[in-house]
Formats: sequence, C-alpha cells, structure tokens
Amino acid sequence: MTLAARGALAAVLLAPLATHTFSAPAPAAAATAATAAGAATATVTHYVLDGAKSTLEFNFSQAGAQNKGHFRRFTTVLDFAADNLSASHLEVTVDMSSVDTGDQERDDTLRDADLFGVKKFAQARFTAAQLVRTANGYEAVGRLTIRDSTRDLRVPFTLRIATEQGASVAYMSGKTSLRRLDFGVGQGDWKATDQVGNDVAVAFALRLTAR
Repeated sequence: MTLAARGALAAVLLAPLATHTFSAPAPAAAATAATAAGAATATVTHYVLDGAKSTLEFNFSQAGAQNKGHFRRFTTVLDFAADNLSASHLEVTVDMSSVDTGDQERDDTLRDADLFGVKKFAQARFTAAQLVRTANGYEAVGRLTIRDSTRDLRVPFTLRIATEQGASVAYMSGKTSLRRLDFGVGQGDWKATDQVGNDVAVAFALRLTAR
C-alpha cells in the first residue's frame, strides 16, 4: 500500500472520532451536592399540640420559698423535618389568664395589671423561625413576647419522633429561664425583687401529633 493510500485510510478511520465529544466522569463532589440538595428539600411534618398530654410549668421564688405554677391553656405548632431544619419552625401561644399556682388569691394577683395584665395582654407568644441542631438535641432560636415586651430567646429542647397507631407523634421537652422584669412583669411595688424573685424557670413536656 502506498503512503498516500495509507493516509487516506487513516483519515477514514479517524473521522468519527473527530466529530465525537467525550465527557469526563462527574466528580464525587457533584454526587454529594445532589444528595445534599435532595435532603434540603425534605418535606416538613406539621404537628399540633395534644393539650391533654402536655405541660407548661414555671418555678419562682416568693418570700424565700420556691413555688410552682403552670398554664392550663396554650397551643403549640411545630413544622419539622430533621433533614430540612431551614424550613422547620415553632410557635407557642399561651393564654395568660389560665395561670394556675394552686392559690386562687395569688393567681388573681398574677392576672392583675401590674403583673401579667391579662385584660390588656391576653397572650404570650414565642415564635422561632430557626431550629438548629446541638450536641444534646436542638435549639429554637426566636423571640418571646410577654405583655408589650419582646426579647430574643434561645430555647434548648429534645425531640423524639414515634409512630403510634400508624400516625407520627413528636415528644418535645426542654427548660429555659427568664427574668420577669425584662418583660415588664412587675409594675409599681412589684418591681421589687425582695419578695418575688426576678428569675423564673420554665419547663415543658409536650406531645404533638401530625396533621
């Protein structure tokens, strides 16, 4: 075969390769990003409070003694997905007139204008637009409003998801502390802390059901 013939044959054999584009294999990082994107779009579950099986309690000092109370009426809404915390949020609304410390006279005093002022400020509300994972569970990062005062608040909590009778159920519990005077709970003589302490411990144990 002449040199010219060999050149012509090579051109024929290589022509298909010249018009074909080869793609490099997708890097592992791309696969990881795709997985993360899928997790970020995980659907959140909407939970509402099972009030009959939930508690919202507080502890305070009065005349040197520790006292305990709770709220009989409150609501909680939790939208949650462990793999999509950016779309998860929490809202708690408390009926302040439902305070119960086991002492009717004290409860009536707490409802008065100088303390909870329930006629004007019927509800307290905590709204957390951000839930973050911690070493011990989660933290709700939000704002708490009592009376006409709103403060930033971070509330640590644990959350356990279970399936009961075919339905998703969430058990949420945690503790935090507040200073009542930060929220104006204590006007006039009640601003003094020698009889009623400023620090209030709050604890909650909630059962929430999926809707």
